[in-house]
Amino acid sequence: MKTIQISGGIVLNSKGEVLVVNQNGNSWSLPKGHIEKGETALEAAKREIFEESGIKSLIFKKELGKYKRFKIGLNEEDDRSEQKEISMFLFTTDESELKPRDKQNPEARWVDKKDVAKLLTHRKDKEFFVKWLKGA
Repeated sequence: MKTIQISGGIVLNSKGEVLVVNQNGNSWSLPKGHIEKGETALEAAKREIFEESGIKSLIFKKELGKYKRFKIGLNEEDDRSEQKEISMFLFTTDESELKPRDKQNPEARWVDKKDVAKLLTHRKDKEFFVKWLKGA
């Protein structure tokens, strides 16, 4: 099994809504992606958020920690050939218009905090978000 380093964030707009992105037209996630060579986890999070939503103006608030999960496989089951170690950060933005740049992430939405966990596809992403929300 290979382990890949992923970075992303919880992004809040001025209304307190959370940015959620669609991946490959079939799953919903917080914005995140691979950390490229020479990038820090924070730099990768900002780049991925921009690519998946078009949001460029991000105000870093704090690190939210890490969690691990497997890649989503067929029928939303864990694909145990690849484990992701995910670093997450909290950001705010004054931008509201969403224009995804990444063809694999064709849609982005602002979602009320209470509805985010219901929308997220992977159970580990849901668990991470719910844990953050309880402490927020």
